[in-house]
Amino acid sequence: MLHSALALCLLLITVSSNLAIAIKKGQRPPQTLSRGWGDDITWMQTYEEGLFHIQKSNKPLMVIHHLEDCQYCQALKKVFAQNKEIQEMAQNNFIMLNLMHETTDKNLSPDGQYVPRIMFVDPSLTVRADITGRYSNRLYTYEPQDLPLLIENMKKALKLIQSEL
Repeated sequence: MLHSALALCLLLITVSSNLAIAIKKGQRPPQTLSRGWGDDITWMQTYEEGLFHIQKSNKPLMVIHHLEDCQYCQALKKVFAQNKEIQEMAQNNFIMLNLMHETTDKNLSPDGQYVPRIMFVDPSLTVRADITGRYSNRLYTYEPQDLPLLIENMKKALKLIQSEL
């Protein structure tokens, strides 16, 4: 019993000292909701939470559909997380959500349920079917080399809010 209590105390001391070191260095502990898409971004937990926040903030919602075991999703995630312009826009101008499951809103899968898929929803709760990627058979998919188009589409989503709402 004493041995178990001592082991538990040592474990707690080790964990708290590691956390203290991370805080001293100015690092934030990783946010589990980011799932690797950007730890400095505030991520919503659910689609419904995202819809609530876009109405409150008047910012567009960017929804990323992906799967952990999808090689295309992993490749896109890597460049998305490393791109400073995307990360900055996502942090400051968007409500962000990444989903590893489908929502009940069929407007988020107008041309099928595939991954990766990135869609935008404006504060009037309109899914922007007019903001698409470059593929005619999978309108809302992006590949790593499509980041310039994704950046352009993020800017387009912001402009549409200013001009339409």
